Amino acid sequence: MSLWRRATSLRFRLLAATLVALALALLLAGVLLSGLFRDHVMRQFEAALTQQLDQLTARLEFDAAGQPLIDPQALSDPRWQKPYSGLYWQLDRTAADGLARAGVLRSRSLWDTSLPLLADELADGAVHVHQGKGPLDAPLLILERKVSIAEQPDARWRIVVAADMQDVAGAVASFNGVMAASLAVLLVLLALAALAQVAVGLSPLRAMQRALADVHEGRTQRLQGRFPTEVQPLIDDFNDVLDRNTEVVARARTQAGNLAHALKTPLSVLDQAAAGTLAAAHDSELARLVKEQVGLSRRHIDWHLARARVAATQRLPGQRTAVGPVLAGLVRVMERVHAARGVSITVLAADAPLFFAGEEQDLQEMLGNLLDNACKWAGSSVTVHAEPVRGSAPPQVQIHIEDDGPGIEAAHLASVGARGVRLDESVPGTGLGLAIVQDLVGLYGGDLSLQPAAGGGLRGTLRLPAALAADAGTTGQSVRA
Repeated sequence: MSLWRRATSLRFRLLAATLVALALALLLAGVLLSGLFRDHVMRQFEAALTQQLDQLTARLEFDAAGQPLIDPQALSDPRWQKPYSGLYWQLDRTAADGLARAGVLRSRSLWDTSLPLLADELADGAVHVHQGKGPLDAPLLILERKVSIAEQPDARWRIVVAADMQDVAGAVASFNGVMAASLAVLLVLLALAALAQVAVGLSPLRAMQRALADVHEGRTQRLQGRFPTEVQPLIDDFNDVLDRNTEVVARARTQAGNLAHALKTPLSVLDQAAAGTLAAAHDSELARLVKEQVGLSRRHIDWHLARARVAATQRLPGQRTAVGPVLAGLVRVMERVHAARGVSITVLAADAPLFFAGEEQDLQEMLGNLLDNACKWAGSSVTVHAEPVRGSAPPQVQIHIEDDGPGIEAAHLASVGARGVRLDESVPGTGLGLAIVQDLVGLYGGDLSLQPAAGGGLRGTLRLPAALAADAGTTGQSVRA
């Protein structure tokens, strides 16, 4: 299937729209969940750090000289004592303007460094949260609180705690990785579900396509099957169109038959009158001419009726004619007609039944003319071989009719099928048989080819549309019809 046909197919559009919508929805869900998880972790992290700040505030004491004291042994977390552990505290004294800072006390974990602070003013008891860089340039979450004591109204103290955010970033990254993998698996599962949904939803269209194929190949004349309520009105309307088309064609064929009957009646009167005149006068040029032209007119009427019938029915769905029974019936007739000449007709059987996508009468007309022509020119035998055309699209069936007669020179093969052409006037006929076959085959979209046979006679090959794409070969055995 070409890229354009794939892009314009209903299945592709539904799947593409569903997959795009699913991908966008899962992407937005992933972004939202990642943000919510990070916010949750940061809130928990900040809450834990606030508890550490409260603990430090509770452990802050002042001696008699007004100097601050924090007993490290009173702090419960051992990370305060480990250098660069990721958990730090610091006590600063601020000037009256709130801008100047000096580190008074700090945790052992800071070693010989100090925490970077912002030059901002805090209300008493307020907690200021911000991020910065700490030891080894590690990202930190920093909490600050301003405290004061009644004994030293001019002294302002700022307690600072900070914690490394790398663990938080690692937790968020790990969560994002697991979530991305989970959402990818979910996308695959939802895509499979969408594929199954589209397949189930479009299955009535495939059933309708198979029903149309059955009509096209001649297995049925109407769309058959059970369809959903949304599709059934379309099936009913289509079947109504097929029924009306069949009625119109039948009416046209009836009118053509009536016209032919109306013409044949006066022709029969003229033929009988000419025959009576010939019997009475024994030799009348006018009567002979009338009788000959009446016969020719009848032949032309039959020919044009066949053309009109095929033109009306060649596109009708549901046409299906078994080739084997038609061949068998024609062979029996030809053997009786040419019994005086002792012509033997051999048919090569096929493994599977073959079907012609057309009317039985048209197939009889084409095969009857070819068989009759072969029997007229055959020395002693005629061979008929019917087989499917392998690999043809649409399917075709071909029928070979070969005789062991004198054959036709290559220079004359092109003119044999012309209307009224007779290469040998000693053989009875009107010269219209092969012309009728040519016209009928052309109307059905088939092909008639004539070539010299291997034994010296003539080999005619008739290719016609097949009702079924049969894949049967010949058995290679000769059987008498």
